[in-house]
Amino acid sequence: MLFGKISRGLLLRRQFNCWTANVTKKHRKNYERTYPTVLVHPNGSTINIQYFEPRKIIKLPLDLSVLSEQERKLILERRKPKSKVKIEEEVEDDFDQNKYLRFARR
Repeated sequence: MLFGKISRGLLLRRQFNCWTANVTKKHRKNYERTYPTVLVHPNGSTINIQYFEPRKIIKLPLDLSVLSEQERKLILERRKPKSKVKIEEEVEDDFDQNKYLRFARR
């Protein structure tokens, strides 16, 4: 519901103007025209098409049932999140404060 009543007849409503389209997407089910879009097939080939929504690129999903077992395992391994290797450096501290106390007393 666009209108919400508050006590004593005060009405609140949402104002649509040119600035709201700048912040969010256009809320339409049907667009009046078609837009040039690049369609990318799973093998990497591309086609320029006219699409009903304004999009730059559409990538079709890869069919895993067509691939060999080795290719399927390779692609599924790439999709898994990679674990980061933590490198901890051990620094030997052989600093002696007593060597420099004579400079601080002056």
